Amino acid sequence: MDIPLQPASLAGKAALVTGSSRGIGAATVGFLAAAGADVVVTYRNKAPRAEKVAAAAREHGVQALVVQSDLTDAASVDAMLQTAKDAFGGLDVLVMNASGGMESGLGEDYAMRLNRDAQVALLEAAIPVLREGARIVFVTSHQAHFIRTVETMPEYEAVALSKRAGEDALRERIVQLQARGIDLVVVSGDMIEGTITATLLERANPGAIAGRREDAGRLYDVDEFAAEVARAVVDPVPHDHTRLVGDVSGFQAQR
Repeated sequence: MDIPLQPASLAGKAALVTGSSRGIGAATVGFLAAAGADVVVTYRNKAPRAEKVAAAAREHGVQALVVQSDLTDAASVDAMLQTAKDAFGGLDVLVMNASGGMESGLGEDYAMRLNRDAQVALLEAAIPVLREGARIVFVTSHQAHFIRTVETMPEYEAVALSKRAGEDALRERIVQLQARGIDLVVVSGDMIEGTITATLLERANPGAIAGRREDAGRLYDVDEFAAEVARAVVDPVPHDHTRLVGDVSGFQAQR
Protein backbone atom coordinates (compact mmCIF):
# COMPACT_ATOMS: atom_id res chain seq x y z
CA MET A 1 0.00 0.00 0.00
CA ASP A 2 1.21 3.49 -0.83
CA ILE A 3 2.55 5.43 2.17
CA PRO A 4 1.47 9.03 1.51
CA LEU A 5 3.48 10.85 4.19
CA GLN A 6 7.12 10.62 5.21
CA PRO A 7 7.77 8.95 8.58
CA ALA A 8 8.10 11.53 11.39
CA SER A 9 6.93 14.33 9.07
CA LEU A 10 4.13 15.09 11.55
CA ALA A 11 6.09 14.38 14.73
CA GLY A 12 5.00 16.70 17.51
CA LYS A 13 1.72 17.49 15.77
CA ALA A 14 -1.80 16.61 16.94
CA ALA A 15 -4.68 15.73 14.63
CA LEU A 16 -8.39 15.18 15.12
CA VAL A 17 -10.38 13.31 12.48
CA THR A 18 -14.16 13.29 12.74
CA GLY A 19 -16.01 10.11 11.89
CA SER A 20 -12.84 8.08 12.22
CA SER A 21 -14.02 4.76 13.62
CA ARG A 22 -14.25 3.29 10.11
CA GLY A 23 -13.76 3.91 6.42
CA ILE A 24 -11.95 6.99 5.13
CA GLY A 25 -11.65 8.54 8.59
CA ALA A 26 -10.05 5.46 10.10
CA ALA A 27 -7.61 5.08 7.22
CA THR A 28 -6.69 8.78 7.46
CA VAL A 29 -5.95 8.37 11.17
CA GLY A 30 -3.64 5.50 10.29
CA PHE A 31 -1.69 7.55 7.75
CA LEU A 32 -1.35 10.54 10.10
CA ALA A 33 -0.21 8.33 12.97
CA ALA A 34 2.32 6.62 10.69
CA ALA A 35 3.74 10.09 10.00
CA GLY A 36 4.16 10.70 13.74
CA ALA A 37 1.05 12.68 14.64
CA ASP A 38 -0.79 12.14 17.90
CA VAL A 39 -4.42 11.52 16.97
CA VAL A 40 -7.95 11.88 18.26
CA VAL A 41 -10.29 9.17 16.97
CA THR A 42 -13.92 10.25 17.14
CA TYR A 43 -17.05 8.17 16.83
CA ARG A 44 -20.77 8.55 17.32
CA ASN A 45 -21.91 5.14 18.54
CA LYS A 46 -19.34 2.40 17.83
CA ALA A 47 -16.78 2.56 20.64
CA PRO A 48 -15.14 -0.86 20.09
CA ARG A 49 -14.50 -0.04 16.44
CA ALA A 50 -12.93 3.30 17.39
CA GLU A 51 -10.76 1.63 20.02
CA LYS A 52 -9.33 -0.71 17.35
CA VAL A 53 -8.42 2.28 15.18
CA ALA A 54 -6.70 3.93 18.13
CA ALA A 55 -4.85 0.75 19.05
CA ALA A 56 -3.51 0.47 15.50
CA ALA A 57 -2.40 4.12 15.64
CA ARG A 58 -0.50 3.54 18.89
CA GLU A 59 1.57 0.87 17.17
CA HIS A 60 3.32 3.78 15.44
CA GLY A 61 4.48 5.06 18.83
CA VAL A 62 2.04 7.98 19.04
CA GLN A 63 -0.70 8.89 21.47
CA ALA A 64 -4.25 8.12 20.37
CA LEU A 65 -7.38 9.25 22.17
CA VAL A 66 -10.87 7.89 21.58
CA VAL A 67 -13.70 10.39 22.03
CA GLN A 68 -17.43 9.90 21.56
CA SER A 69 -19.09 12.88 19.93
CA ASP A 70 -22.29 13.87 18.20
CA LEU A 71 -21.41 16.74 15.87
CA THR A 72 -25.00 18.00 15.92
CA ASP A 73 -24.75 18.57 19.68
CA ALA A 74 -22.76 21.67 20.69
CA ALA A 75 -21.95 20.44 24.19
CA SER A 76 -20.63 17.19 22.75
CA VAL A 77 -18.40 19.05 20.29
CA ASP A 78 -17.08 21.34 23.02
CA ALA A 79 -16.24 18.34 25.22
CA MET A 80 -14.46 16.62 22.30
CA LEU A 81 -12.29 19.66 21.61
CA GLN A 82 -11.58 20.22 25.30
CA THR A 83 -10.36 16.63 25.59
CA ALA A 84 -7.98 17.21 22.68
CA LYS A 85 -6.75 20.48 24.17
CA ASP A 86 -6.21 18.94 27.60
CA ALA A 87 -4.22 16.07 26.12
CA PHE A 88 -2.17 17.82 23.46
CA GLY A 89 -2.37 21.53 24.26
CA GLY A 90 -4.07 22.22 20.97
CA LEU A 91 -4.54 20.83 17.45
CA ASP A 92 -2.49 21.21 14.29
CA VAL A 93 -4.81 19.25 12.01
CA LEU A 94 -8.60 19.01 11.84
CA VAL A 95 -9.99 16.62 9.25
CA MET A 96 -13.72 17.20 8.83
CA ASN A 97 -14.63 13.78 7.49
CA ALA A 98 -17.89 12.89 9.24
CA SER A 99 -21.02 13.29 7.14
CA GLY A 100 -24.33 11.56 6.56
CA GLY A 101 -27.92 12.10 5.62
CA MET A 102 -28.97 8.80 4.07
CA GLU A 103 -29.72 7.22 7.43
CA SER A 104 -33.36 6.63 8.28
CA GLY A 105 -35.25 7.97 11.28
CA LEU A 106 -33.16 11.09 11.95
CA GLY A 107 -35.51 13.69 10.47
CA GLU A 108 -35.85 15.31 7.08
CA ASP A 109 -33.44 18.10 7.99
CA TYR A 110 -30.72 15.83 9.35
CA ALA A 111 -28.50 16.04 6.27
CA MET A 112 -28.41 19.84 6.44
CA ARG A 113 -27.95 19.87 10.21
CA LEU A 114 -24.98 17.52 10.00
CA ASN A 115 -23.33 18.44 6.72
CA ARG A 116 -23.71 22.22 6.94
CA ASP A 117 -24.72 23.49 10.36
CA ALA A 118 -22.61 21.06 12.39
CA GLN A 119 -19.54 21.58 10.21
CA VAL A 120 -19.69 25.34 10.63
CA ALA A 121 -20.26 25.01 14.37
CA LEU A 122 -17.33 22.61 14.64
CA LEU A 123 -15.02 24.98 12.79
CA GLU A 124 -16.02 27.94 14.96
CA ALA A 125 -15.57 25.91 18.13
CA ALA A 126 -12.22 24.57 16.96
CA ILE A 127 -10.62 27.91 16.07
CA PRO A 128 -9.44 28.65 19.65
CA VAL A 129 -7.95 25.14 19.85
CA LEU A 130 -6.14 25.22 16.49
CA ARG A 131 -2.53 26.38 16.64
CA GLU A 132 -1.01 28.84 14.21
CA GLY A 133 -0.04 26.99 11.05
CA ALA A 134 -2.88 24.50 11.49
CA ARG A 135 -4.56 22.85 8.53
CA ILE A 136 -8.29 22.09 8.20
CA VAL A 137 -9.33 19.52 5.59
CA PHE A 138 -12.99 19.22 4.59
CA VAL A 139 -13.83 15.94 2.89
CA THR A 140 -16.54 15.91 0.23
CA SER A 141 -17.55 14.21 -3.00
CA HIS A 142 -17.64 15.28 -6.64
CA GLN A 143 -21.37 14.58 -6.54
CA ALA A 144 -21.67 17.27 -3.85
CA HIS A 145 -18.93 19.65 -5.02
CA PHE A 146 -20.44 19.88 -8.52
CA ILE A 147 -24.12 19.53 -7.52
CA ARG A 148 -25.01 23.05 -8.64
CA THR A 149 -24.09 22.20 -12.22
CA VAL A 150 -24.34 18.41 -12.50
CA GLU A 151 -27.27 16.29 -11.34
CA THR A 152 -26.58 13.35 -9.09
CA MET A 153 -28.53 10.22 -8.14
CA PRO A 154 -31.90 11.13 -6.58
CA GLU A 155 -31.06 9.03 -3.53
CA TYR A 156 -27.99 11.17 -2.87
CA GLU A 157 -29.32 14.60 -3.78
CA ALA A 158 -30.21 15.75 -0.25
CA VAL A 159 -26.76 14.75 0.97
CA ALA A 160 -25.04 16.39 -2.00
CA LEU A 161 -26.91 19.68 -1.57
CA SER A 162 -26.21 19.79 2.16
CA LYS A 163 -22.52 18.97 1.76
CA ARG A 164 -22.14 21.68 -0.89
CA ALA A 165 -23.89 24.10 1.48
CA GLY A 166 -21.42 23.11 4.17
CA GLU A 167 -18.48 23.56 1.81
CA ASP A 168 -19.69 27.01 0.79
CA ALA A 169 -20.16 28.07 4.40
CA LEU A 170 -16.65 26.95 5.31
CA ARG A 171 -15.14 28.70 2.30
CA GLU A 172 -16.71 31.95 3.47
CA ARG A 173 -14.45 31.73 6.51
CA ILE A 174 -11.16 31.28 4.64
CA VAL A 175 -10.07 34.90 5.11
CA GLN A 176 -10.94 34.77 8.80
CA LEU A 177 -8.94 31.56 9.17
CA GLN A 178 -5.93 32.86 7.25
CA ALA A 179 -5.79 35.88 9.55
CA ARG A 180 -5.15 33.38 12.35
CA GLY A 181 -2.56 31.43 10.35
CA ILE A 182 -4.95 28.55 9.61
CA ASP A 183 -5.46 27.05 6.15
CA LEU A 184 -8.50 25.25 4.71
CA VAL A 185 -8.42 22.67 1.93
CA VAL A 186 -11.46 20.96 0.43
CA VAL A 187 -10.76 17.41 -0.78
CA SER A 188 -13.35 16.15 -3.26
CA GLY A 189 -13.49 12.61 -4.58
CA ASP A 190 -15.80 10.42 -6.62
CA MET A 191 -17.87 7.67 -5.04
CA ILE A 192 -15.44 5.59 -2.98
CA GLU A 193 -15.52 1.80 -3.11
CA GLY A 194 -16.24 0.25 0.27
CA THR A 195 -17.70 3.24 2.11
CA ILE A 196 -21.02 3.27 3.94
CA THR A 197 -22.33 5.87 1.48
CA ALA A 198 -21.58 3.58 -1.45
CA THR A 199 -23.24 0.70 0.38
CA LEU A 200 -26.39 2.71 1.10
CA LEU A 201 -26.55 4.01 -2.47
CA GLU A 202 -26.20 0.53 -3.87
CA ARG A 203 -28.96 -0.67 -1.57
CA ALA A 204 -31.28 2.14 -2.66
CA ASN A 205 -30.31 1.99 -6.32
CA PRO A 206 -28.84 -1.41 -7.29
CA GLY A 207 -26.21 -1.04 -9.96
CA ALA A 208 -25.50 2.61 -9.14
CA ILE A 209 -21.89 2.07 -8.11
CA ALA A 210 -21.12 -0.20 -11.06
CA GLY A 211 -22.60 2.42 -13.36
CA ARG A 212 -20.53 5.18 -11.83
CA ARG A 213 -17.41 3.00 -12.01
CA GLU A 214 -18.00 2.41 -15.71
CA ASP A 215 -18.50 6.13 -16.37
CA ALA A 216 -15.40 7.15 -14.41
CA GLY A 217 -13.14 4.36 -15.62
CA ARG A 218 -12.34 3.39 -12.05
CA LEU A 219 -13.22 4.40 -8.51
CA TYR A 220 -10.78 4.93 -5.66
CA ASP A 221 -10.95 2.59 -2.70
CA VAL A 222 -10.93 3.74 0.93
CA ASP A 223 -7.16 3.61 1.43
CA GLU A 224 -6.39 5.34 -1.86
CA PHE A 225 -8.71 8.23 -1.11
CA ALA A 226 -7.61 8.49 2.53
CA ALA A 227 -4.03 8.79 1.27
CA GLU A 228 -5.09 11.88 -0.70
CA VAL A 229 -6.77 13.32 2.38
CA ALA A 230 -3.55 12.76 4.33
CA ARG A 231 -1.49 14.45 1.60
CA ALA A 232 -3.83 17.44 1.77
CA VAL A 233 -2.67 17.93 5.36
CA VAL A 234 0.91 18.68 4.30
CA ASP A 235 0.91 19.63 0.61
CA PRO A 236 0.88 23.31 -0.43
CA VAL A 237 -2.64 24.75 -0.40
CA PRO A 238 -4.05 24.90 -3.96
CA HIS A 239 -4.89 28.41 -5.19
CA ASP A 240 -8.61 27.59 -5.09
CA HIS A 241 -8.33 25.62 -1.82
CA THR A 242 -9.61 22.54 -3.68
CA ARG A 243 -7.98 19.14 -4.18
CA LEU A 244 -9.88 17.12 -6.78
CA VAL A 245 -9.19 13.39 -6.52
CA GLY A 246 -9.76 11.16 -9.53
CA ASP A 247 -11.38 11.88 -12.87
CA VAL A 248 -13.67 14.92 -13.03
CA SER A 249 -14.14 15.16 -16.80
CA GLY A 250 -17.70 13.94 -16.58
CA PHE A 251 -18.51 16.67 -14.09
CA GLN A 252 -16.63 19.54 -15.65
CA ALA A 253 -17.88 18.77 -19.15
CA GLN A 254 -21.40 19.59 -18.06
CA ARG A 255 -20.57 22.81 -16.22
